[in-house]
Amino acid sequence: MTYLVSPDEVAAAYTELRTRVIALLREAGEGVGNIPVPHCPAWTVKMAVSHLVGVPEDVLSGNMEGVTTETWTQAQVDRHSNDSLMSILDAWEAMGATIDPMLPHFPVPVNSQFVFDSCTHEHDIRAAIGQAGARDSQSVRVALGFIRNMLSQRAQPEAQELLQATINDFDFFRSMSGRRSEEQIAACGLDPSKVQVVIETMPLSIPAASIPE
Repeated sequence: MTYLVSPDEVAAAYTELRTRVIALLREAGEGVGNIPVPHCPAWTVKMAVSHLVGVPEDVLSGNMEGVTTETWTQAQVDRHSNDSLMSILDAWEAMGATIDPMLPHFPVPVNSQFVFDSCTHEHDIRAAIGQAGARDSQSVRVALGFIRNMLSQRAQPEAQELLQATINDFDFFRSMSGRRSEEQIAACGLDPSKVQVVIETMPLSIPAASIPE
């Protein structure tokens, strides 16, 4: 059994996410670019968006050496350090004409992981600027499929127990992406120790303090 969403649906989810986040931040204005992102304390909103743009930039340029490492990610942030938030959003939007036709052909499950990462940072940004929303979006569905598929392939008893969880989808997504504290995880019905065993191999970790969303 696979929990993954079809490649065409994954592609559509990413396009919708990009359109949604661009519209959200254009409406919020240039000033939100300097707001710290509590879920990624080393980043501001502009830096988080630089990463969201930087991943497809690197895919298109073939710059995949060190993919997912901190060095690879930091290079994306540094690349746009002198750009305005609005100009980064313009670049992300313009990129759609090139990358969108490629999306249905991304390898599986890398395509879902790509949306999982983007969706995680969408909600990091939303928490930073106080604009909750899109919690039942197609991108959340794709992210959940990625997480559940990953759990289904793990022999760990903890992974198999978490796979059977019946909690709210958004709570499950945020708990399994290292965005919820032990207190928050327990409050939504999961065992924090089991979550940590699984996500530390991703590699992610449970934040020490709760972050409002």
